[in-house]
Amino acid sequence: MTKGTVKSALSDRRLDAELVAVETEGDRVSDELIHRLGKTGAFVRSLDEKVIEGEVDAAVHSMKDMPTEQPDDLMVAGVPDRAAAGDVLVTPDGRRLEELPEGATVGTSSLRRGAQVRDARPDLTVEPLRGNVDTRLEKLLAPSLQREHEERTEEEKERERNAGDDDYQFPYEQGVEEWFNDLAGIERRALERDVDTDEQSSSSRTTASYDAIVLAEAGLERSGLAHHVEYQELPTDEFVPAPGQGALAVTALDGDVAEDLHAVLDHPRTRAETTVERTVLSELGGGCVAPIGVHAVLQGEYVHTAVQVFDREGEESVTATRDLPAGDHARTAREFARDLSDRGADDLIAAARRESDEETEAKRGGE
Repeated sequence: MTKGTVKSALSDRRLDAELVAVETEGDRVSDELIHRLGKTGAFVRSLDEKVIEGEVDAAVHSMKDMPTEQPDDLMVAGVPDRAAAGDVLVTPDGRRLEELPEGATVGTSSLRRGAQVRDARPDLTVEPLRGNVDTRLEKLLAPSLQREHEERTEEEKERERNAGDDDYQFPYEQGVEEWFNDLAGIERRALERDVDTDEQSSSSRTTASYDAIVLAEAGLERSGLAHHVEYQELPTDEFVPAPGQGALAVTALDGDVAEDLHAVLDHPRTRAETTVERTVLSELGGGCVAPIGVHAVLQGEYVHTAVQVFDREGEESVTATRDLPAGDHARTAREFARDLSDRGADDLIAAARRESDEETEAKRGGE
């Protein structure tokens, strides 16, 4: 379900709904990685402030961006049916993770995804990557499309030079213009990007070169671009998703509006699964400063729960799975998290927090 379908679901029940766009801190600070934005929730705090101040009746969040601690005035009124929870590896040519050459560059904005990629393929290079889904895909596609454009252009010039030579064979089925006309919009935009080796370039249209990128499957699907790119679904037992990934949360003040939202939007299975995930995250702490994956799936009387906690380089980890009783999932999720802490998760999270603090101090010192 997307923000648009949330509105449609409410309208279908004769509840008037209007979508209002709100710019968040995460939108404004476009040149910083998510884990350097100061604290979890950079993308949601502004939205909830509008609800608390009475400017809007409810806010629709990507659940994985929500802090586990919420203002007392707010409640999560509705948790709609979740989209795909896992991640995908997107490449220009459809290669899978195991097929990437040694030293290939993988882009991601997520500490968790970076650690998981390094764990699976220590020989790969992980580089920072931010922006919305469209921007990330453009950055991935730009180098290969621009190379192909140059090669086709040169070959067209060669064809002109060899006009009348019966032995010359043009190696492409289409010329440059026909090829360009058949490109999707995102591919045309990628052709316009300036490719550079420095992701932190001051030019907003300059991009580093990536062999692959990792992002949420739900984000790719919601963007409407999944059919324009080649991607591999990464298994959720090896690449455990972020808590709440693929799910939305609709927050509101306690009252009639919250009751209406709950009645129309709430999906009990998704609420149970995401409650487990967010309870484990809350008990562990770490927020977005540590690479933590938690994924829960309701299976009959149990909630099968997988957890991965990594150091930031993906070299050390604490991982476990446990079947939690569905009737007591919140309490047993807390117990599960405490067991993981005792097994070393606390140490990994503490080390990640120290690294994050050092990065913040170093950045302040350079300003």
